[in-house]
This record gives sequence, C-alpha cells and structure tokens, in this order.
Amino acid sequence: MAQKSAWFRPAVSGALAGAVNGFFGGGGGMILVPLLAGWCGLGQRKAFATSVAIILPLCALSTGIYLFRGGLDLNAALPYLLGGLLGGWLGGKLFKGLSMDWLRRGFALLLLYGGVKSLFGL
Repeated sequence: MAQKSAWFRPAVSGALAGAVNGFFGGGGGMILVPLLAGWCGLGQRKAFATSVAIILPLCALSTGIYLFRGGLDLNAALPYLLGGLLGGWLGGKLFKGLSMDWLRRGFALLLLYGGVKSLFGL
C-alpha cells in the first residue's frame, strides 16, 4: 500500500498538469509547480526544475495533437520557438543564481498577470 500512495500524488499532479496543458494549449507548469512544492513535498527549487522536465513531454504530446488536428501553423510558430530557445537557455543559466524569494515573486507575478489578462480580456 505504501508504494501505491507514493505514486498517487505525483500521478494526480501530472494528470492535472497534462489536462490543463492539453485543454488550454499550455499552462500545465503554472499548476504543477505549486502542486509539486505543496502537495508532493518537493523543495521550491526542485519543483521549478522538475516541472520543466514534466512539461516537455506534455508539450510535445499536445503539439502532436494540435498538429494532427490541423490547429498548428509551424511556420508561424518558428520565430517564437527560436526566441523561446534563447529565453529557455538564458533562464536555465540564471536559475541557480536567483534566490528562491525572487523566483517565487516572479512566478507569482506571472500568475497574477495571466489571471488579470484572462479575467479582463486585456
């Protein structure tokens, strides 16, 4: 029974992140970081890093589904992908040097920005 319970919270967290990612076309990491840190007991820094490793295959799966169903324009996505690769590399390099306080604040601001934008259609 202990083995089953050790997998329950991570599996449910992953399922929720996958559902959000698939439904909204992204954003699974927004709920995954708090779930990993709070519900699954990972440290804050480990939760941020682990969420990236989890979201990568989820995004690849969502991309395949959107591509298969005709909802993805790869030519339109290419400039964003190139910029995203640069931003991801830079963020990964800076991640270790930032304090957890600043990472949490930045993440909270990002969530607030997205929430306000979604609520008010700005």
